[in-house]
Amino acid sequence: MTLLWIALAGVLLPALWLLVLPLRTARRWQAEQLAFENEDAAAEQNVAIFERRLSALTTAYDEGKVNQRQFEDDKLALERSLLEDTAATRRRPLKSHQAGRLAVPLVMLALVAVSVIWYQHQGAEDDLILWSIGQDVRADPDGSRAMYIERLEAQALQQPGNPNLWRTLFPLYRETEQMDSAVNALERLIALEGRLPPLLAQLAQLRFFMAERELTDEVQALTDEVLEVDPRQPTVLGILGIHAFDQGDYEMAVDRWRRAVANVENPEMAASLREGIQTAQARLGQSTEPAAEETTGRGVRVNVTLDPDLASRIDADDKVFIIARDLAGERPPLAVVQGLASELPMTVELDDRAAMMDDAQISQVREVRLMVRVSPSGQATPQPGDLWGDVDGVEVGPLDAQEATEVIINRVFE
Repeated sequence: MTLLWIALAGVLLPALWLLVLPLRTARRWQAEQLAFENEDAAAEQNVAIFERRLSALTTAYDEGKVNQRQFEDDKLALERSLLEDTAATRRRPLKSHQAGRLAVPLVMLALVAVSVIWYQHQGAEDDLILWSIGQDVRADPDGSRAMYIERLEAQALQQPGNPNLWRTLFPLYRETEQMDSAVNALERLIALEGRLPPLLAQLAQLRFFMAERELTDEVQALTDEVLEVDPRQPTVLGILGIHAFDQGDYEMAVDRWRRAVANVENPEMAASLREGIQTAQARLGQSTEPAAEETTGRGVRVNVTLDPDLASRIDADDKVFIIARDLAGERPPLAVVQGLASELPMTVELDDRAAMMDDAQISQVREVRLMVRVSPSGQATPQPGDLWGDVDGVEVGPLDAQEATEVIINRVFE
């Protein structure tokens, strides 16, 4: 924490120096302004101009070029002009260079106080303490997971309202098989963050395994709450698949696990779900490999083009993902082909050779949704700024007997 306050001081000192700087130069600026005003001859010049114009007007009057009324009107106009010019150049007396000095220290104190108070309310001091604890435990020769948990538990007494503390403790309790403590940490996190589907799904998973893989009323209520908000939540679908498998309902298990795989991001969890699907299919007496006569030559031909208005937003080496998915969006991608933006426009064939997994292939469905995405980052998951286009309801059939489906990349992913 000492380093933190040193850093804050390092940020504040330049600001305080800028506040003091006008005081250091006030005497010089006052002297220069006073000298300028003393040397300013604008008023004398205005009077001289007035006198020349009045003399010319008097001469014209004496020579009879203007009458009495004109002379008086013009003279009045000259006098008014002189008054206006001299009024504009009149200056208030200069204040002392020491005027306002007391306000500067007050502003400096206010700046420091407001900065400290703001950081205490909006800063990440508590999170920095958690980070420091982790660093200390890693650097300690006797550091262990138990030591880490002990120190975090001590912090829980000082900052019980910090969600990051409970977010850190929860997996530690789970990994050390302190299930009751893990549930308590997760419930504290839910109380702070709200009943978010991912958090409720993890709580349902904990309760499910603590109940020896029984779908208790509490677990059922949690899964129902999650699915009402997010019907594709993979953790909950995985739980329901396990329960169906244990009950001997292998078709239901395969269905739940396929929907989970389509939405899961963790590679290890996806691999485990695929193994479960294969086991359930084996129990059903189904082959996990597609029949050759059913898959040969079936797919979709796609012609991909780019909207000219978006051409300036991509580079030649940006990746292009051409994806076919089932219309319900419950399975993993059925076929994926990659290319480069420099290859646009391009025509590709999506068939079982482009499948990501054996139990999710394009030949197994009648219609697909085609989606094409240009990814400057090269990541498989959509990112803000990606360009994309899609077409729904494309019929799957023999590749040698169909025309290419046009897909135009014409939108920006927000």
